[in-house]
This record gives sequence, C-alpha cells and structure tokens, in this order.
Amino acid sequence: MRIPLSWLREFAQVPADATAEDVMADLVKVGFEEEEVHRPTDTLKGPVVVGQVLSLVKEPQSNGKTINWCQVRVVPEGQEQTLTGKGIDPSGVQGIVCGAHNFVEGDKVVVTLPGAVLPGDFHISARKTYGHMSAGMIASVRELGIGDDHDGILVLSRIGLDPEIGTDAMELLGLYDQAAEINVTPDRGYAFSIRGVAREYAHATGTACTDPASRVNAPAGLQGGYGVKLNDDAPIYGKPGCDRFVARTVRGVDPTRPTPPWMSSRLRLAGIRSISLPVDISNYVMLELGQPNHCYDLDKLSGDIVVRRAVAGEKITTLDDKERTLHPEDLLITDDSGAIGIAGVMGGAHTEVSDSTTSILVEAAHFDEVSIARSRRRHKLPSEASKRFERGVDWHVADVAAQRVVDLLLELAGGTADATGTDVGTAPDAVTIELPADYASKRIGIDFTEEQVTTSLVDLGATVEKNDGGYRVTAPSWRHDLETKEDLSEEVARLVGYDNIPATLPVAPPGRGLSRTQQQKRRVVQALADAGLTEVLSYPFVSKAANDTFGVAEEGAERPALKLANPISEEQGFLRTSILPGLIEVARRNHSRGFRDVALYEAGSVFLPEGKIGTESIPPLGVRPADEVLEGLFDGVPHQPLHIAAVLTGHDSPAAATHTPRAWDWADALDVARLIADVLGVELVVSQGSHQAFHPGRAARLALRSGDVVGYAGELHPKLLAAHDMPARSVAMEINVEALFEAAADVIVAKHISGFPVATQDVALVVPQDVPADDVLAALREGAGVLLEDVALFDVYSGPGIEEGKKSLAFGLRFRADDRTLTADEASEARSAAVAVAAERCGAVQR
Repeated sequence: MRIPLSWLREFAQVPADATAEDVMADLVKVGFEEEEVHRPTDTLKGPVVVGQVLSLVKEPQSNGKTINWCQVRVVPEGQEQTLTGKGIDPSGVQGIVCGAHNFVEGDKVVVTLPGAVLPGDFHISARKTYGHMSAGMIASVRELGIGDDHDGILVLSRIGLDPEIGTDAMELLGLYDQAAEINVTPDRGYAFSIRGVAREYAHATGTACTDPASRVNAPAGLQGGYGVKLNDDAPIYGKPGCDRFVARTVRGVDPTRPTPPWMSSRLRLAGIRSISLPVDISNYVMLELGQPNHCYDLDKLSGDIVVRRAVAGEKITTLDDKERTLHPEDLLITDDSGAIGIAGVMGGAHTEVSDSTTSILVEAAHFDEVSIARSRRRHKLPSEASKRFERGVDWHVADVAAQRVVDLLLELAGGTADATGTDVGTAPDAVTIELPADYASKRIGIDFTEEQVTTSLVDLGATVEKNDGGYRVTAPSWRHDLETKEDLSEEVARLVGYDNIPATLPVAPPGRGLSRTQQQKRRVVQALADAGLTEVLSYPFVSKAANDTFGVAEEGAERPALKLANPISEEQGFLRTSILPGLIEVARRNHSRGFRDVALYEAGSVFLPEGKIGTESIPPLGVRPADEVLEGLFDGVPHQPLHIAAVLTGHDSPAAATHTPRAWDWADALDVARLIADVLGVELVVSQGSHQAFHPGRAARLALRSGDVVGYAGELHPKLLAAHDMPARSVAMEINVEALFEAAADVIVAKHISGFPVATQDVALVVPQDVPADDVLAALREGAGVLLEDVALFDVYSGPGIEEGKKSLAFGLRFRADDRTLTADEASEARSAAVAVAAERCGAVQR
C-alpha cells in the first residue's frame, strides 16, 4: 500500500516536516514492514514554472520536420526575474525550440528552465539547435514523469488550471508530495486504505485521527432506487456471495471534465494511473475508505441488476477487452442483457462509462472473500478491488463510499443526484469474544494493566464490557481478523509496543529435549556424513513407472501410490514410495555436469497408502473441524515411514600420482547399510536378494532377526543404469530406518574390551553354490560359542580344484577370553565346533 503523505495528513496528525521514511518508521512499531519511498523530487528538480506562450513561429526544416520557435513568458509582466543561472533570461521571456504542435499562442504551459533535471537524469541547459539558442523546454506529462502521454505538451487549461505566470509548477502539480509504501499482510486488509493507515499511524504515535467515513453524510434507509436483487443459489460454504449492495444514481454529469491535479497526483503516488474523471473518483474513494466501487453507464443498463452465480459456459468481455468463459462458481453482476461484471474483480466492457455518458449508476457492494479470491485466481485477473475484497471489506462502509463517490461527481463532474437509492442486504452478526482478565499477560509474558488492555482494544475500535471473568469484546466491523482471545492478546501486545516486551530466553524444562527417534535419526545422518557421503534433498514427486520399479521387489507387481491432484508436472504426478528415483536423478545430474565420483544419501519420508485414503468431503473453511472429523482426516493420511537411501558412482577417492582409486562396488553399498545398523545397535541379517531395480546376482536383502525385510543393497540393474545415462556398476542401498528405530534397544551398552591377546583361526568350507554365505557365517558364529569375538568372510572361490556346482568360502575367526590368554588348542577346539555346526546345517566340508 502506497500512502501519499498529503492525503494521510488530512486524517492523521503527521508533522509537516515528516518524511516518508519517518512515517514508515512509525508504522513499523505497529507491525507493518517498510517497502519503498516514492518521491518525485528524487528524479525531478526545478526550476520548473508556469509559462505563457507569447509567440509561436513554425519553421520547416530540411529533414522534413517542422519546429516551433517560441517566446515564452515565465515571469508576470512588469516583474523582475528572480531566478539566476546560465541561460535564464533576466527579462523573464525565454526563447525555446519545441517540436510538439498541440498548443497555440496564449496557452499556459509547464516550462523547465536551464538548471532543471528531468526523470532519467536529463539535464536542461541552454543549447543551440535548429539555428536558435533554446533556453529551456516546454514539457509533456511523460517528460515530467507524471504520466505516459507523450503526444504533446501539457496545456494547463485542459486540466482545469489557470495559474499565474511564474507559479512553481511542481507545487501546482503536487510533485513535492511523497508516498511511503508498506507491506500489508493478508490478515490486515483494512490497511489497504488511507482510513486504515491513519488509524494505525495514530496507534503508533499516540495521536488522534479522524475517520474519513465520519466526514461523509450518507442518508439512512435508502429506498426507491435502481432495482437490485441478490440471488445466490449456490453459496460457497453456505455463505452468500453478496450480502449488501448499495446503488446511487447521478444524472447530467460531464465525464470529459479533467481530473483535478490534486486527485491525479495522489492517485499517481498511490500507484494508480489516471484514466478519466469518473474512474479516477471511483479509485480515489476506494483508496480513501477501502471500499471498492464501480460506475456504470446508466443508459446502457437494461432491467434490474441481479447478483447471481454464472451459468456453465457463460461469457463476458471485461474492461480489459478480453472475452472470458465463466465458471459456475463465479459471482456475477447481471442485467437483462446478461453478465455486466465479475463481482468484486472487474466490470464488463458493455456498461463502461465513456465520454458520451451522462447518467451514472454508482455501485458499492460487499462480497464474500472466498468467492472473489477464487474468481481472481481462476481468471488470473488481479485488480485493486479484488485485492481488498478477498482480504475483507467493512460491511458498514458501503453506503458511505457510494455517497462519497456521488459527492465528488457532483463537485467535479456536475449533474444532480437522485434523492432515492438502493440498499439491500443483511448485516452480519458482530463478533463477540470473551477475553479472560489475565489471558493477555499469560500469553505474551508481560503484566498488562487493566487500563492498557482496555485502552488498546478501544483504540482498535472495539467495544469492551467488563464481566466477572474479564472482558466481553465486540470486534470492530473492519477487523475481520479478530475472532479469538489469542487475536486480541496479540493486538494488545502490538499497541502497547513490541519494544516493551522483555527479551528473555526460555529455560528448557528438566528431563526434556530431543525425542528418542530424533536422537536416533541425528546419529545416523551424522555417521553417514562422517563416513564421507554427501546429504542431498530430492523431490518427492515421481512417475508411476518409478514407483513400480523401485517400490516393489517383484517385477510386474504394482505398488499402490498417491496420485497428486495438481502436480507440478504430469510426468511426476505421484508421491514417492522409494527415495531412490529422486536420488538417482540427482546423481545423474551431477554426472552429466562432470562430477563422476559421488557418494550421496538422503533421509526422508516415503508415502505408502494402504486401505482408505483421504475423506469423502472437505471440512468447511473458517471453523475448526470437530474431533471426529479430525480423526477421520488423520486416519486417511497414508503411512509415511522414514527411509534412508544412498547412491555411489565412480570411485571412492580421487586419483593421484601414487594412488589408484578403487571403484565402488556392491560391498560398499552393503557397508553403508551395516553402518546405519551398527550406529543404532541393531543386528542386520544380510542374505542373497532379488529386486527388479538391482543386478540379478549382486543384490543383498536386508532383514531383522525377526525376518522382517527392511531394505536392499547392491549393484543397480544394468538396463536401469543405461536408461538413466548413469555409469555402469553404480551401486545403491535403501533401508527402512523407522523399522530399525523400533528394533533398537533403548540403551546401547558398549561391549567389554578384553585386555588379553586375540587368537586367530582361518577355515575354508566347501558348500553348494546355492547356499548363502550368510547362512554359513551364522552357523559358524553359533557353533564357536562364547569365545568367538568376530567372524568374517574374506574369500569366495569356485573353479579348478572345487567340485562343479560348489564354492569355497574362506572365513577368518577371532577368539578371545575375558580372563585369560587362550591356548592354540582352545582356539582350534572352538573352530572345530563351529565347522561341525556348519557341516550339519549347510553341508559344509572343510578343504
């Protein structure tokens, strides 16, 4: 919202020497954000004066152009020129060359004298051109920076001015005024008006203000005016699209009269272009009171006005000359000819006020916020009116705004107003809030006095009544955001002053902190980062094919997935059931940009719908859903377990003169999964696995001791890598860490470290090819007994010397006792016991 200071001073006690920066600094105190200062004098500097053309000689040039050699008086006849400077003639008459032809001798114009600076850093000086010494310039509105018209010179009589020669033209045109621009949050729509900002400035400075609405004498109980019917047969959320419509008639107007400079100047500083007198008056009143309004050419209306919803396929040509197809939710202003406006958004071209208009029907209505917001978004048609309506407009100011438009039309455009008028609709119930006496103090953390609470609320415009428990507060009609006692508490804090609230750090209650799950997640992601992997975030939106490939292990099986109603891209229209598709895309993008050796991981939620998803109906807006409705909503939310996935491509380290890097392989992906399990203190059972996204012979299934499968690790499928333009032999893993969290012990107890030496034994066992190495390892671990500290597979061999269909597995066993040094016989005996169990369970034969 841009606030011209001259306008604000009419209703608030702004010091005469206050700048836009000063006003913004005061408004910051009551919660507004500074945006920008708009000051014409930053780019336009004088001397710029009123001059009168004494003579005009047309001189054709060799280039085909005709120029005017003008003598322009810039000082009243008989008076001396008080301005000095190079090029300023002491006689008060300047010789000026001008190429425009829309003025004649005797016209009063705006003259920029030598020494002036125009927008664009254009310096005016005396210079020789077309054979004359031209000392100044006769300016157009575009050259002055006050409009876009560049067709000709600004002739002052055409905008209703006849000033004295030599008058300061910058003051005459309001160019010394300035505007402060503030950011208005969506809940404070009342501040999109001088009326609202004046009240807020008074709050900030502790001064008085005048309500602009109080200066308007609007008649009560209007009757007998133009026929208007409110006929909303399909209200959104049960709320009528229009609950008040005021119409006033003015006849015999002259719409061609110029907009007075004081009005066009304020509109320009407020960011609105001057169009015509009736339109400018409409915009002026909207900015002043915050109530959008509209002017219709009365002679173009046919029959009563009906406010209704659109019929499917109905069309309208709006004021921007675009034909729009309407939606059944659109609220329309119609007459017997059809739609004449999209309510609260933009009027129709058919009933637009033009230069031939003599009678005007003024509309000031109150529309539902949701209806207006939806139409504005649907038609991509933002307007100053919709910006205010969708944030909430004061129901009680509609008749005042209509009267203000009528008054300005009578004053500036002539004509007479009908004594009759139209005012239909039903006033909404006032919002009453119970505020406990000490609630604001407890909520904000500062002891407010009773006077501070009541004074703050009364200053807002609220009605405050004391009761046994505190206060009964009736919110003012222009504050749609005040609905709860929390809202009132925030207003008390805002008006008393945020700077009066002490800055104290809260003390954490004992025994609290991160939850168990939060601690576990932090340990895991930190461990992966410490291991050299890089954490990334990918989009959770994937294609159906990606979910079917990564979401289920069996090829051809379909994974149920959530389809987005309004996806960013139709190609990624589903929520992910696996993290790997997005992570692979990140790795592919890095690879395509020259980063060939990467180790990436991501921790995030996947979305696994099961059973009924969502609800049959959407709860209405504006009210808190009942507990059973909320329970239904939560029941319809899909399961979202936390997964961690990793993708490793290229090599484990950079190449160097004395170092040959090693390519990542399936064992590295498995090590990442084991690291996660180790950090959580969970035993991970690894076995040969099969997953359609992984290499048929280089995939491991990850499970808990309970048998629940929690993930897969290994080399990605060659066809998948080729399809994604990824390096061959890239590896990956994904694991359901939420399942690991649940399986982890509450307290991880560190194992005792024995101070006695370790005894090592190796053993090579021949087993059938289809026997998983993990089964053999488990048998060895169980058979070796309590002396076994660790067992690891270090070699797999099949070939000469090994019977066909079998393989040799070599294991390293580490034995250690807590109370003594083991003898070789004790270690050998434990190894033999381990081999015996492996032979019994897996058919293992020692080589």
